[in-house]
Parts: sequence; C-alpha cells; structure tokens
Amino acid sequence: MLFCGRTIRVGEKIVKNIFEGIPDTQEQEIFQRLVNTEHTKIERIISRGQKSPESGWYDQEENEWVIVLKGEAKLSFHDKTSVHLRTGDFIDIPSHKKHRVDWTTRDTETIWLAVHYR
Repeated sequence: MLFCGRTIRVGEKIVKNIFEGIPDTQEQEIFQRLVNTEHTKIERIISRGQKSPESGWYDQEENEWVIVLKGEAKLSFHDKTSVHLRTGDFIDIPSHKKHRVDWTTRDTETIWLAVHYR
C-alpha cells in the first residue's frame, strides 16, 4: 500500500506526515512499510478494533520496538504477562518473544510505529 497524504520535497529529500492518509473506515489492519533495509524495517500500522487470532502468536526473527502514536492496545505474551499501551507508550520486544494483540481501540484508530531490527 502506498503512503498517502501530503508530500513535501526538500531538495532530494521527501517529507511525509505519519498522521496523514489514514482512512476513515477500515475492515483490516493496515501495514505500510516506510523503511526497508537489510537490518531494519519500519512500518506504520493502523488498527481499528483489530486483534490477533486467538490461536495466533507472533514469533518473529527480528527484535521489534513499537510505539503507540495514537489510540490504545493490549499486548499479551506467551509467558502469560500482558501490557496495556496508551498514546506515547513503547516497548522493545526481543526476537522470538511470542506475543499477540488482544485488542485495539474500536472507536478511533490506533496508530503504531514498529521498528524491526537485527
């Protein structure tokens, strides 16, 4: 999916806004890759009431640093711990730390910035 919204060109650089181009409604979670290199991937994730399947756990090869820029969510971990993330909260999840999203706010979007790194 392409990053929508305002784009400003400053010389050879392009400036975009993380809060623009967000749909008013959505049926599925939206993952937008902003940076993709050999060792780092940065994504904007837009959720509105989505959660992980009950039987599903993320078990990722990379570490994941994630911040909630807007909204709220609850993450659960395979070791039975959980964390409630609000706007501005971030967490660093080590590789292979099994986790899932229990819920995200339904009445407004939850905007995440996720950095996957090795």
